[in-house]
Amino acid sequence: MARRKRKNTSSSDALPPQLTTVNLHAAGIDVGAEEHWAAVPPCDDPQPVRRFGANTADLEALADWLWGCDVTTVALESTGVYWIPLFELLETRGFQVLLVDPSKLPRSGRPKTDVHDCQWLQRLHTYGLLSACFRPEEQVVVLRSYLRQRATLLADAARDIQHMQKALTQMNIKLQHVVSDITGVTGLAIIRAILAGERDPLQLARWRDPRCKQDEAAIAAALHGTWRVEHLFVLQQALERYEFQHRQLAACDARIAAHVETFADQSHGAPLPPKRGQRRRHRNRPAFDPREPLYRMTGVDLTRIEGIDETTALIVISEIGLDISKWPSEKHFTSWLGVSPQRRISGGKVLSSRTRPTTNRAAAALRLAAASLHHSQSALGAYFRRMKSRLGTSKAITATAHKLARLLYSMLKHGTAYVAQGLEAYEQQYRERVVKNLSRKARKLGYALVKPGEATVETSLA
Repeated sequence: MARRKRKNTSSSDALPPQLTTVNLHAAGIDVGAEEHWAAVPPCDDPQPVRRFGANTADLEALADWLWGCDVTTVALESTGVYWIPLFELLETRGFQVLLVDPSKLPRSGRPKTDVHDCQWLQRLHTYGLLSACFRPEEQVVVLRSYLRQRATLLADAARDIQHMQKALTQMNIKLQHVVSDITGVTGLAIIRAILAGERDPLQLARWRDPRCKQDEAAIAAALHGTWRVEHLFVLQQALERYEFQHRQLAACDARIAAHVETFADQSHGAPLPPKRGQRRRHRNRPAFDPREPLYRMTGVDLTRIEGIDETTALIVISEIGLDISKWPSEKHFTSWLGVSPQRRISGGKVLSSRTRPTTNRAAAALRLAAASLHHSQSALGAYFRRMKSRLGTSKAITATAHKLARLLYSMLKHGTAYVAQGLEAYEQQYRERVVKNLSRKARKLGYALVKPGEATVETSLA
């Protein structure tokens, strides 16, 4: 069906400027797993509230009914993932769809029923009292879906590692105590040899990689076990699941690599800046190097920021999209992420300034990046350590994530390159700021803050 045309506005629909957010042809839908309840203005249909099923044919009937009622905009709750098929269908049919977080809806004071919920949504949307959830453009939505699937596969693989460690411990095999990672070269080689039937600790220890810190004698001493059949069975299944998850990861990385090539080039032919530093590759990172595609997508090199690697930058871009203008300022952006203080003030008194709880994946990635700055010899690393000494680790991570978010926002909005501030320059700037504050406090108390050399000169003149 052709995309819906905008309805002609009659003279009676004209509104004063202060009521421009009013939607005269709005509908509200309460989304469920097996049924959807929809409400339209009573003047548009004798039966303004109707129930529809959740099958595709039912969704088509719902869209046809809204079309026949001259509805132009629809508000629906973001309930689980049940809203996605309906949201995509309504957008395809030309409706303006507003996705609403149910936890942020004001209470209606009426009994909690599906009928009342859809009517309340319709009324709030008519008066322009609803704010939409953020949803990036379609191309970014696809990238976000791939990366979220990749995170799920990594979490499943981590659980399989725990199952392998548990099975080894139950057999009193102390492999995890003599190798840093049982899924490394040495660990996997020994586990595969055990499952192949090898029981001699000395023979198993010969699978040691030359880069392993422990010698063969220490590894052999940790490989004396009971070799119970049921635990070997659990170990074998956990290993097979782990290998399967990594095959799925390779397929997911191939999809991501192909999809990022479809984005428009925003770099205008500018060469990619050199890497900030060579870091050891981790097996959980994507199989391809996303740094160059990210530079083409955004026009800036986000990995120049300390703590932001290629994986973190890719996750953040997949969550926030490429149109940073959807947030008018840095404060709006950091508030949406949930890394800025949320002040509650009553009677001029600040009751609380904690950050609100959030499940934002971009914020989680920035928090991990902030935590990695503990030993960084940079201005951001010094800032994190100073905040940690004052506020504690958790609040320091949030404060540093807030600073990283502001740097990202500035680079994406203005297209400017990140200029790293050295540790010495940051310490000098902080020292000057402390001296300035001390001088101001001294003047309030009627004193003057002078350097020791200046004090000696004044004393000699006196």
